[in-house]
Amino acid sequence: MQIEILKSKIHRVSVTEAELDYIGSITIDEELMIAANIIENERVYVVNLNNGERFDTYAIKGKRNSGTICLNGAAARLAQVGDIVIIMTFATMDIEEAKNFKPTVLFPVANKLKK
Repeated sequence: MQIEILKSKIHRVSVTEAELDYIGSITIDEELMIAANIIENERVYVVNLNNGERFDTYAIKGKRNSGTICLNGAAARLAQVGDIVIIMTFATMDIEEAKNFKPTVLFPVANKLKK
């Protein structure tokens, strides 16, 4: 049996930009993507803590160490600059593998990794 399990999570980051006139996606600071084990074009799920919106899109690499969290295209309608979001990815694996799998969970401060 295969199940879907949390793979990566960037917990409580602020939306820094919203670009409606874009083809779609979410731009994420490259440093956060690397630390969270998220690759470019990977499907991500976004939860907006300010308004309850939940949606999925794909990740685009933003400038490294910029703190960028930019919602592009239609997603730009689902959050405002300053809203707090959680970004998650999931992986499919067999149940025995899933029992021992540990997701990568980040708790950035001001959209930057804690040093």
